[in-house]
Amino acid sequence: MRLEHPGCVWIVAAYGCAPVRLADPASLHALFDAIIADLALHPVAPALWHQFPAPGGITGMVMLAESHLTVHTFPEHGSACLNLFCCTPRAAWPWRERLPALLGAEQVDARQLSREYVGPLVATPGAR
Repeated sequence: MRLEHPGCVWIVAAYGCAPVRLADPASLHALFDAIIADLALHPVAPALWHQFPAPGGITGMVMLAESHLTVHTFPEHGSACLNLFCCTPRAAWPWRERLPALLGAEQVDARQLSREYVGPLVATPGAR
């Protein structure tokens, strides 16, 4: 049995980004804020961020009621990888249009995959 409204996951890679933006926490906070606001997502806790020593980038994650949003940046390569998983349907976010403005991306590869759930799963006593 499949659910009527499957979730989806976006796997996004941005290339040719401005290295200074990829190493700037404020730029990445603005990116997360835009995605969350535009898609009406619901953070359940503040975003977590880790900044690596130069020339490394930043890893960020926010847990959402809908699942999660993550980013990993590589200023030394001018690239960023994002993942947004929503367990409920959402409109597509305009990755290809917005990442050039927010990160200076020259090329954006955005793939959306449907996440269909099979259910209901019933726990069996003694099963692992």
